Formats: sequence, structure tokens, C-alpha cells
Amino acid sequence: MNSRFKDTSFFDNNTINIKGKLFSLEKPLVMGILNLTEDSFFDGGKYTSLDLAIKRAEEIVEEGAEIIDIGACSTRPGAKLIEKQEEIERIVPVVKQIKKRFPKIPISIDTVWAEIVEKAYNEGADIVNDISGGEWDENLFETVAQYRMPYILMHNTDKPDLMQNNTNYENLFLDMASYFADKITTLRNLGVKDIILDLGFGFGKTMEQNYELLRRQKEFEVFSLPILTGISRKSMIYKPLDISASQALNGTCFLHAFALENGANILRVHDVKTAKDCIKLYSLYKNNMKK
Repeated sequence: MNSRFKDTSFFDNNTINIKGKLFSLEKPLVMGILNLTEDSFFDGGKYTSLDLAIKRAEEIVEEGAEIIDIGACSTRPGAKLIEKQEEIERIVPVVKQIKKRFPKIPISIDTVWAEIVEKAYNEGADIVNDISGGEWDENLFETVAQYRMPYILMHNTDKPDLMQNNTNYENLFLDMASYFADKITTLRNLGVKDIILDLGFGFGKTMEQNYELLRRQKEFEVFSLPILTGISRKSMIYKPLDISASQALNGTCFLHAFALENGANILRVHDVKTAKDCIKLYSLYKNNMKK
């Protein structure tokens, strides 16, 4: 873990600058999910107390994740956003305690609100993971820029309760590329240097569109930015197999291999150890191909 950090002041596309230190992306990383929600599609309600959240963070770190992603509001299709104050009360104490316990592990905050970014940053949060692309809080981009936080820019079409009503594209790749280009320009003009792209699997996408994006993910390297892939246990896996999210680990592993082959730099996952194994085997496969 420590070997990935070094003091520096410059930026390049193979690193994330976190509070003046560079975190290497030359090898794919794992972001472990810590849901503090009541109703997330897979593990909602499992980590709603501080003690349970800390225990989950310990598991994520022990299994080898390089980043912990903490969210307190479910964004599954059909979900309603919770009140900001409720999100603050859920997430800020957890960030504080996890940062105290694991000061060298970057913490990502899954939120759409500038106020929550600010409060979480003051307790040690490092990265902003925003499903809205800055659409729902006009102060979010400026807050990210103010604190010089790496920002995960996800493609989405609407709020969770409406997004699956908005899946019509003239051209899926070109429409998404235009969205990213506009957002990246705005962020750059504000001074945000560290931007990670998330194609938003399951967010305003049909089943077929999700698989088209997975197949074409590498084409988004045109932006010369890291790519985060979040497909862990999603409906694009369990619905075609006629199983539940709890049974979707095998399918997740299978698709993670394709995600890595198609340019994923970060895997956002529920099952850290399995994802680490997938990356290790994929790396052995790629190294063998060079011989």
C-alpha cells in the first residue's frame, strides 16, 4: 500500500493526486463498497450502525482493497434520495472513525451534495464519487475544486427513481462522449485535475446498452482519463441468469475479466478478495501474452 504513494506536485494520467501524494493506477485497483443504506439492492441494511460499518471497513482493508467507497443514500433504480441531514448523520461519523483507524487508505464519498463533501472532507474523506455529474447541486464542482479532491464523473440520465425512463440515445457512445466532454471542460476550467470516468452501468441504460458499453469501454480512453467500472452484482448480471443479486458473484467475476480487458483501472466491488484474485489472474494472463 505505502509503495503506491510518493510526495509530488505534478499530475499525470497514471495517477490520482490525493492531498499532495500520488496513488498509482498502473495496476488495476479495487474499491470496496461500504453501504450505510437501508435499501441498497444487494447489502442494504447490513451496515447501519457505526460498529458494523467499522467491521465492514476492516474486512475491506484486510481483503486488500486500495480504496473504501462509503455511501449513505441508495441509488438503485427506483430509489428516492434521502434528506441531506440524514445522509450527513449516517456518513460523517463513519468517515471520521474509519480515517482514524486506517489513515493511509483513501476514502471515497458516494454523494451528490456539496455540503456533504465539505463535511466529509473535514473528517478525512479523499475522493468524491458522484452519480449526478454535478447536475443536482450547482455548488458541487466548485467544492471539489476548492478542496482539490479527485472526482469520479459518472454518466447518468436522471435521478434514481426516473433514470430508467430515460434510456433513449441517438448514438450511445457519441451521446455519452459529448456528456463527458462538456463535464470535463467545466471541471478543468474550475481547476479539477484528477478526474475518473464511470460509464454508469445500470444508470439510465437498458440491458443491451450495458453490454454495449462493457464491450466498447476501451473507446472511452479517448479522454486519457482513468476508468472505473461498477458492475458488481448488478441486474445486468443476475436478471439474464434468472437469479438474485446474492447469487451473482460468479457472473460478476466473469464480467470483471472483460472489464479489465477493456480498460478498467478501478473495479468498484462488493467482494474485494474475489476481485483481487481476478486482477491477479488477469495480470498473469497479460504478462504471459507478452512472452
